[in-house]
Amino acid sequence: MPLLALSIHRAFAVAVLSAACAHPAWALTSFEDVKRDFRSSDTAVLDRNGELLQRVRTDATVRRGQWIALADVSPALRTAMVLSEDRRFYEHSGIDWRAVSSAAWSNLWNTRTRGASTITMQLSGLLDEDLRRASGGRSFTQKIGQTVAATQLERNWRKDQILEAYLNTVPFRGEIVGIDALSRTLFSKAPSGLDAREAAVAAALVRAPNAKPALVAQRACEVLRAMEPERKVDCDAIDMFTSAAVQRRAFDANEGIAPHAARRVLREMRDAAATNPAAPQKGRDTSVRTTLRAPLQRFALDSLQRHLRELRDRHVEDGALVVLDNASGEVLAWVGSSGPLSHAAEVDGVTALRQPGSTLKPLLYGQAIAEKRITAASLIEDSSAQISTASGLYIPQNYDRQFKGPVSARTALAASLNVPAVRTLVMVSPESFARSLRAAGLPLRESGDYYGYSLALGSAEVSLLSLANAYRMVANGGRYGTTTLTAQPPASAADKAKAAAVAPLLDPRAAFIVGDILSDPNARTRTFGLDSILSTRFWTAVKTGTSKDMRDNWAVGWSQRYTVGVWVGNASGASMWDVSGTSGAAPVWAEVMRFLHAREPSRAPAPPAGLVEARVEFGPAADGNAIEAARSEWFLQGTEQPLFALDTGMATDAFAARITAPSDGTIIALDPDIPPLRQRVRFESEGRGVQWRIDGKPFARGNNAQWLPWPGRHVIELVDASGKVVDQRKLEVRGAGVVTKSARR
Repeated sequence: MPLLALSIHRAFAVAVLSAACAHPAWALTSFEDVKRDFRSSDTAVLDRNGELLQRVRTDATVRRGQWIALADVSPALRTAMVLSEDRRFYEHSGIDWRAVSSAAWSNLWNTRTRGASTITMQLSGLLDEDLRRASGGRSFTQKIGQTVAATQLERNWRKDQILEAYLNTVPFRGEIVGIDALSRTLFSKAPSGLDAREAAVAAALVRAPNAKPALVAQRACEVLRAMEPERKVDCDAIDMFTSAAVQRRAFDANEGIAPHAARRVLREMRDAAATNPAAPQKGRDTSVRTTLRAPLQRFALDSLQRHLRELRDRHVEDGALVVLDNASGEVLAWVGSSGPLSHAAEVDGVTALRQPGSTLKPLLYGQAIAEKRITAASLIEDSSAQISTASGLYIPQNYDRQFKGPVSARTALAASLNVPAVRTLVMVSPESFARSLRAAGLPLRESGDYYGYSLALGSAEVSLLSLANAYRMVANGGRYGTTTLTAQPPASAADKAKAAAVAPLLDPRAAFIVGDILSDPNARTRTFGLDSILSTRFWTAVKTGTSKDMRDNWAVGWSQRYTVGVWVGNASGASMWDVSGTSGAAPVWAEVMRFLHAREPSRAPAPPAGLVEARVEFGPAADGNAIEAARSEWFLQGTEQPLFALDTGMATDAFAARITAPSDGTIIALDPDIPPLRQRVRFESEGRGVQWRIDGKPFARGNNAQWLPWPGRHVIELVDASGKVVDQRKLEVRGAGVVTKSARR
C-alpha cells in the first residue's frame, strides 16, 4: 500500500476510534426491531384465517411491499447486490479498509471510483435519520457516525440479517423502496423468481436510482459480466430490456378478490380512529383480519361472474352478493361488483341504494300477522283495485298482468302477488310499515306517506347489505342485530345474555310463519311452478324481487345458519331484458347456498311458544270449488279458525274492514281565511257494518263520513259490528279553529 494511502488509512481509523469514544452509547436498534417496525405502503386485508384477500395502497408517499426473508430472495439477486455494492461484504467487519484507502487515493488524484461505503454502512444510514444522505451528500461528521454505526451493526447482527434488512429498506427508483416493491413493479414477479438479468438491473438501480435507462443498462451490463465472467453478455439486449423494465408499473395499487370489502373495513378503521383518538391505534398495522372466508369469497365471485356472462345478451352487466352468519352478524362474503364485466366496477353494489321490488313483502306480511290484521290463511282478494291517494288513484298490477281471485296470505306472499300485498299495506298503513323498516335497519330517506302504497312493491331504495340483514332478523326470530366485517373477540356470557334480553322488533311467532311460507314450495307454485330454482334439498326460505322497469333483480333468503343476498342489474340504472325472478339473481343464490351446505345440514326452526297449528278449510270460489285445498296452518294463539270463506269469519272482517283515507300520520293545517264549516276531513273505509270513533268516542256509521277538525292530536278508529277496533289512524290538526259543540260530537 502506498505510504500516503496508509497514512490516510491510519488517520481515518483514529477519527473513527475518537468518534466511538465520544459516542459510546450510539443508538443501535436490533434486527427484530427493524423487522417489526417495517411498514408496507399497502395494507393486506386477510380473511378470518389469515389468508390474503386484498392488497390496498394506503401510503401514497412511498412504495413498499412486504418484508422479504433472505431465503426468499433469488440467489442471483443476492450475488448481484454483493458484487455491485460490497465485494468483500462477507470478509470485513463493517468497514472495508482497502476500499477506504483506494477511495482516498483516487480522490487525491481526482480519479472517480465506486466509493468505500459498504452494505453495512449504507444500512446504518438507512436506519438512522441523522446519518441519512442529503442532496449534497453526507458531512464528514455523518460519515464518521455511519462508520461507527456500521461497526456496531456488525458486532450485534449476523451477516444474513444485515443483507436481509438492506434489501428490504434500500431505495431503488422513484418511490420504490425494498426488493419486494421493485420486483413486483418492474418485473411482475416475487423476489424469489428474479433471474440474473433482472438481478443485474436491480443492483444497477441502487447505484443510480433515477438515472436514465441507458446509464442503468450500462451499469447492469457491468454487473452481469461480473456475475457471469465465462459468458458473453449482450449489452444491446440488456439495454432494450432495461428501457422496458424501468417504465413498467405492474404492481397495481389494489389487487385481490375483495376490493369493496377491503375499502369498507379500512374506512371503518379510520372512522373509529377519528372518533376515538385515545383508543389504541391499529392503523400502523400493515394487515387487517376480516370475518370473510376466502374459499367462499372466491366461489361467490366466480359464481356471480359466470352467471352474468350468461346474461350478457339480456343486457345485464352488474351484480353483487353478500353472505351473513345468522348468529353473529359476521359478513362471510362480500362481492361488490362483477369486476371486469362492469363499466362501473368501483361502485359497491352491496351498499348502493336500489329499489328492492317484492323483497319487502315478507317484512310487510310479518308485520300484518304480528298485528293480527291477517293470518297466513286469511283470504285476500287478488283482483283489480283502485286505491284513492292524495295524488290520485293508485292501481296496482301483478307481474303477469293477471288476477288470481281470492287467495290466502300464504299463497299471496309465496307466489309474490302484488295486489294482495298492496291491500295488506292498506291495513298496516305506509307510515307504520316505513317505521318498521327503519327499525330493521333499512335506510328509507322519506316518510311512508311519501312512498304511499307502492312501498309494498319496493318503491323505496335500500342497500343489499341492509336488506339481507333485515332477512337475518326474521331468521333470528325477529331479533335485530348489526353486521360486522372485522374479526371481534368472542362474546362473553354476559353480552350474550344482554343481547337475548333485548325485545325483538318482530313478533317471533310472525317471523316463524313468514319463514314457513317462504320455505313452502307448494305455496309458490302459482308463480314459480313445482320445479323451481328456489327449491333446495335442505331447508331454506327465500324471496325474489324485481324493481320497476326491470332495473333490479334480487334473491334474498336464509338457511338455518346463513343469510344470502344477491342483486343483479346495471349500475347505470338501465333496464334488463326479459329477466325474471328465477333467471336473474336466484341461480346465484341457489349455487352459493349449495356451496355453504355441501357438508353442513340445514333444518327447519322449531316453532316458538304461542303458536298453534290447526287444520283449516277454505270456502267455495265462484266456480263452486274450494278456494284452496284444506291444509294444516300456523296461527298466533287466539287467531285460529277452522274455515275461511269470502262471506264468513275472520277472512272477510280482517281483510275488508279497513280505513282507506286519511293516511296514518296525516297533518292538517287549518286556514283562518276559510270558514271552519268548509274545512272538513273526509273519512273513507271498506267493510260492512262499520262505525267510526274519534278519540274513543262514537262519531259516525257507514263507510264514509265528514269530520270538522279541531286543533290537537287525534286517533281515528274503525270499529266492526261486534265493537272490535279493526283499524286506526293517527293525525294532527294544526292552527286555530272555531268549532261548535255540535261539530265536536
